[in-house]
Amino acid sequence: MRPRTLIAAAGAALLLAGPVALAFYSGGFFTEPRLVAALAAWLLVLLLAIAGPAPVPRAFPGWLAVSGLALLTVWSAISISWAPLRGPALESVERLLLYLGALLVGIGVLRDRRALRAVEPAVAAGAAIVIGYGLSGRLLPGLIHLAHSARAGGRLEQPITYWNAEGALAAVGFVLCARIAGDPSRRPVTRALAAAATAPLGAGIYLSYSRGAIAAACVGLVLLVALAAGRAQLRAALVALVTGVVAAACSSAFAGVASLHGSLGDRERDGALMLVILVVLAVVAALVTLGRGGLRDEPLPGGRRLAAVAFAAVGLVAVGLAVGGLQEKVSAADLATAKATRLTTVESNRYEYWRLGARAFADHPFGGLGAGGFRTYWLNHRPIKETVQNVHSLELETAAELGVPGLLALGAMLTGVGLAARRALERERALAVGVTAAAVVWLLHASIDWDWQLPAVTLPAITLAGALIALSERLPARRVERVEPAHGGDHPAHRRGVVAAD
Repeated sequence: MRPRTLIAAAGAALLLAGPVALAFYSGGFFTEPRLVAALAAWLLVLLLAIAGPAPVPRAFPGWLAVSGLALLTVWSAISISWAPLRGPALESVERLLLYLGALLVGIGVLRDRRALRAVEPAVAAGAAIVIGYGLSGRLLPGLIHLAHSARAGGRLEQPITYWNAEGALAAVGFVLCARIAGDPSRRPVTRALAAAATAPLGAGIYLSYSRGAIAAACVGLVLLVALAAGRAQLRAALVALVTGVVAAACSSAFAGVASLHGSLGDRERDGALMLVILVVLAVVAALVTLGRGGLRDEPLPGGRRLAAVAFAAVGLVAVGLAVGGLQEKVSAADLATAKATRLTTVESNRYEYWRLGARAFADHPFGGLGAGGFRTYWLNHRPIKETVQNVHSLELETAAELGVPGLLALGAMLTGVGLAARRALERERALAVGVTAAAVVWLLHASIDWDWQLPAVTLPAITLAGALIALSERLPARRVERVEPAHGGDHPAHRRGVVAAD
């Protein structure tokens, strides 16, 4: 194997398998695993720069995204000089360096079409592995013993150790599986396996009791169908939705699975029953998908308008989640308990975090508090007795800690990825649909939680961003029309077709 090929393979492995490994180290939240990952990423950037393919963008959207993330990293490093705590500020810079290195590796490696094709199934499989591990302690409690923190209150938290992050990762995987199951270009066995994985992923979303993850997954499915605008994708999304809903409903029926309540014997019984149900659901979803064998896609009526409607729905959901709970209060007992009633309201203490984050930005609009500085601001001004380190919103935390320059850098990064997604959908729609929908799912959840601080959840999104940038740089197929000869005949010179630009 040539060195260039070997380096590209190592880069793809880092992007697609690295986040799964980090998930088993508390999601990569702590310093040592994060530093190891960052060093590996930048080593690959160096090797790619030497041997190729060069890990730099080739078009404006990619340059805007990379420049935005680089400026965010540099400004965070500068802010250490006024940050209240040096340790958390350094951790923020380390994390940003990891993300920047991973994005550059993605841009360099994912120009290969085989690597691009592997992104959706690899990220989906990674999510299924992580969620499946967390579910194993509930389904087989007598054999597998996982740690459970009192703060989680019975919610699905392992191995990342934060329940909402588990829900976010499950939602990303769920939407990607729905896409793979409805992609006519995939092999039937691949589509069947993806459909089967929606059963444990659907249960994982529910058992995290993350309202944001549930909302993001639903919006992701709507956006997926709208972008694909095909009947095959609609059928696959419906199969995924039904499978996920049934898995969630069955999970809620067993206390040992839903909230870890009961004796070991009770939990073993509940877990065994739920395991059988999940297997049956997975098999049924796979068989339904296989039953359509040679999948043929047909356009949905009004397909061109569906994308605009779906993006409007994304905005409405985001606004609804924020506005709907601003006037609500919540008791500590309700927040600390894993129960289905939490899903009937949008009340949360995070609205207090957001209010104080906005206040911090108003107090320090230019430089911000400094990287990692919100925790000290919270302790000095908190309206409730709770220890909090993050604003629980990527945009608000950037505003509070890095001020206007940080917001501009973050906006440049997100705008670059958005422009890349638009161009990718125009040029390689089949490959870009699932990646775009899953990236939106992550962004929605990161806007209302602290996913940015957990590399195991954010690195898959960085990989998706790298895939969109790589897709946006591919030359579109050239479409030319048939020219009828003046005197009839069917000479090859009179026919024009579609020329692929690979």
